[in-house]
Amino acid sequence: MKTELLVELYDVARMMRTRFDRWARTYGMTRAQGVILARLSRQPGMTQNEMAAVCEVEPITVGRLVDRLEARGLLERRLDPSDRRIRRLHLLPAAKPILMAIQRYKDDLHADLTEGLDDATVKNVTEALLHMKARLTSEPAVKIAAAGE
Repeated sequence: MKTELLVELYDVARMMRTRFDRWARTYGMTRAQGVILARLSRQPGMTQNEMAAVCEVEPITVGRLVDRLEARGLLERRLDPSDRRIRRLHLLPAAKPILMAIQRYKDDLHADLTEGLDDATVKNVTEALLHMKARLTSEPAVKIAAAGE
């Protein structure tokens, strides 16, 4: 049963990413671009390096994604007031309709995925996932790697 849980978690996450990829293409975007916009809406002023860490990609990859979003007028790079070598990412008003569409998509997906589940089940699953996330962020990577040997 242990392995099945991990496989199911992986499959659900993969299927959600694939579905969002298809949806994002209708807006002429990629999932990675959508992630950048959504993250900036929650954490304005991130640097490209900070964004790369969150997205788990190289800074050069984020740079290219930001170039495309900037060319579309959805965000801009601004100089950091305390260190002019650093540029911070900020959304522009043109991003608002896309962010609203992303939120509608997320709301619809949540409704679809939880259809037929009672509130208590959704709450328990959410709490279990948050617990797993906390364990993954607090455990040293060496311990996890050693356990898999």
